[in-house]
Amino acid sequence: MHIEKDLVAAAATPLVLGILADGDLHGYAILKRVGELSDGRLQWTDGMLYPLLHRLERNGWVSARWDVSDAGRKRKHYTLTAAGREVLAQRQAQWDVVADALRQVWSSLQGPPPAEARA
Repeated sequence: MHIEKDLVAAAATPLVLGILADGDLHGYAILKRVGELSDGRLQWTDGMLYPLLHRLERNGWVSARWDVSDAGRKRKHYTLTAAGREVLAQRQAQWDVVADALRQVWSSLQGPPPAEARA
């Protein structure tokens, strides 16, 4: 299934903040977690994730530190900050309103849309 770019972009910040709420991770682990949470339907790239992480860091919502992996590689680990937790709570409340409105609209539909509306 193709998911439109604007929908992915709108969900990116709360998704990453929510993932980091479970604990600090390096970029590749975040990419892997996004794939797991979406059953492989969201396939993010480095080119999408790292600019987002840098923006979240500039905003003070995540902090980053360098660590060395067991294999001896340097990896940057990202951690949710207190400000990031506040933003995550705000975004959760906003998405709850949007999701509830969508559920109400979709539950009122009487079957699939006409063929010309699907084109």
